[in-house]
Amino acid sequence: MAARKASHHGFELLTDELVGQVRALTDIGDQTGDLVSSAGRLAEHRPLLGTAPPAMHLAARLREAAGPAGLTGEVSAADAELASYHRALRATVDRYQDGDGAAALRFTGEGTAT
Repeated sequence: MAARKASHHGFELLTDELVGQVRALTDIGDQTGDLVSSAGRLAEHRPLLGTAPPAMHLAARLREAAGPAGLTGEVSAADAELASYHRALRATVDRYQDGDGAAALRFTGEGTAT
């Protein structure tokens, strides 16, 4: 949970937890990027199922399923969405931290001005 109710002051945003979530998303993004590479290699791989027409047909279908319109495309789309969410969360945390520091400086004379 990234926010909690603070006594007498409304809600407090726990930026350390949000930064931890950003780091976790970065790790997941790295793993998703690896999946995109694996799916691409799978799409390029020619399964060794033999030369009989049914085997050739099955091999072609497997390659299609792994290609840009199949597994590779789905994993790439998920990777793009994750990267977009990561950027938005990182920007939100940065804006909050900048605003929080400026407010602390303005009201208490403590904090860092950016």
